[in-house]
Amino acid sequence: AADTGPDSWELAWSDEFDGAAGERANPENWTYETGGWGWGNDELQYYTDSTDNAALDGDGNLTITVEEIDPATTELQCWYGPCEYTSARLITENKQEFEYGRMETRVKVPQGSGIWPAVWTLGNDFRDVGWPQTGEIDIMEFVGRLPNEIFGTIHGPGYSGGQSFGGIYDFGAPVYDEWHTFEVEWTPERIDWYVDGIQYHTASPEDIAPNEWVFDHPFTLLTNVAVGGNFGGQLGDDLEFPQSLLVDYIRVYQAPDTAERFTADVTVRGKGWQKITVPFDEFDRARQQPAGAPNDGLTLSDVQGYSLGLRGSTSVQIDRVTVE
Repeated sequence: AADTGPDSWELAWSDEFDGAAGERANPENWTYETGGWGWGNDELQYYTDSTDNAALDGDGNLTITVEEIDPATTELQCWYGPCEYTSARLITENKQEFEYGRMETRVKVPQGSGIWPAVWTLGNDFRDVGWPQTGEIDIMEFVGRLPNEIFGTIHGPGYSGGQSFGGIYDFGAPVYDEWHTFEVEWTPERIDWYVDGIQYHTASPEDIAPNEWVFDHPFTLLTNVAVGGNFGGQLGDDLEFPQSLLVDYIRVYQAPDTAERFTADVTVRGKGWQKITVPFDEFDRARQQPAGAPNDGLTLSDVQGYSLGLRGSTSVQIDRVTVE
């Protein structure tokens, strides 16, 4: 059924970061991405998979901590030589992805010139088309050298990096003094940014024309704390380590799932690898349907997802599933 807009959206996914102090972020949602190659911005940190740099704090928060390390004793190598800082970058790639909805997070940012925390998104085709063609939506971005301001931005082909299309909200006081709630409402051909319930930025295809709008496909989530870099800037005397970003939650609200369900049964005999083909004309409308599901036949205009069930007292390995 048609999406009637943000007023009808309901919670579709969240990570509340509940758990014991020192636990890793939920592996069903997050991968710890690692490396010290500068991440396209000449950043100074090495992202590790250690709970010293990213772990639950036991109070319902994810803590991403930047540590200063001794380059004379570390084995970690960064693009400039032995690394001087460690941090963490968590991604939902290949685990959770979303197309449209309200993405919301409550955070408390670190402080000091040169610190650069963010909660943001990348297109799920990043590995195929690269950045910025994949698209980037920054839900929350903060740099310590501008202590009163936060940023909401999109990056795409022809409007990325220093030429991105973004908005700024000035609190008139240091952002790091309080917890703040950041939201992005994302619908076809429109993105709106809010902080603490205040709308401060909007983007649409007209705003970046004649460049391409690349935000009508699924995106994955990321959160990290960078050090220095092209946007983070020079490290200042006010930057003391360790510094931590606290993330209370990340939630995604979307239209209710009203996709019409169709099912087909397949009997597989024998052992070993087999290619199983199920023609579309073998699918029948399922008896159980979500509220509001249409009843207009298997139109094949859009596939929202699939599930596989196994009956019997055996196990099966599945190498790939394709739709042709």
